[in-house]
Amino acid sequence: MSGEYMEEAARPQNQTSVFVKRKRTFTLASLGVMAVFAISSAVTHYDVIGGFESVPAAIIWIAKNLVPDGRALSRLPNILRKLTETALVSVAVTVCAGICAFFFSLPGTRTTKTKPQIARAVRVVAALFRNVPDVVWAMLLLFSFGQNILTGFFALFFATFGMLTRTFIETIDEVCDACVEALYATGATYLQTVFQGIVPCSMPEIVSWVLYMIETNIRNSTLIGVLTATGIGAMFDLYYKRMDYGSASMVVISIVILVIAIEIISNQIRKVIM
Repeated sequence: MSGEYMEEAARPQNQTSVFVKRKRTFTLASLGVMAVFAISSAVTHYDVIGGFESVPAAIIWIAKNLVPDGRALSRLPNILRKLTETALVSVAVTVCAGICAFFFSLPGTRTTKTKPQIARAVRVVAALFRNVPDVVWAMLLLFSFGQNILTGFFALFFATFGMLTRTFIETIDEVCDACVEALYATGATYLQTVFQGIVPCSMPEIVSWVLYMIETNIRNSTLIGVLTATGIGAMFDLYYKRMDYGSASMVVISIVILVIAIEIISNQIRKVIM
């Protein structure tokens, strides 16, 4: 009885100690964030009070200027044509990058029993492509291909390829280990293991990631289009620089509606496959 009593008495003390440690960690993290914000504001001469005071004026300006008018409505067919072009390019980029990333990720997984040197090299390449933003890829490729749709395609492709390769490696390692071990035990070849073990096990997660990247690429392709003078991004940039804010707002509204529609469709597909 004395041992049980001592354990019950020590339990509240342990819980209190954990709570104190979490509170201390949260306090230190909050102070650190506040210190970084204060230093950044001082270095960049950012006026915090002035920033908050400008919010009402910004909302009023948006309400007055970013409202589609009759001229914007007359340009809706051209806007929808460019929006469709951007969406199709984003889907094509994601599908191509997904196929390449899947086969490239196989040597990078522990599940396929690849040599550690090869797996490490695959992970390094994936990290390189993933950590370079698509905007940076677009700026680099502008020197080689100029302002055209091919530049935007490759910029999105490289960033998507790196992201999907990394996620596919983690997905295969998580969901396919036991199944692949069983196939190897029965004497299955490498291709049999891939197409009869890895593909069926990981396909729902892979499709889910591909759908997510389609949504992401549709958003990113707008900014890429501004740099490469193609797609819906170029149309928004043209209207904005001409101070045709009504047409520019129509472009923004069209992009928002498209992204929401793609997300709804993606969620429905995920419910079916998961």
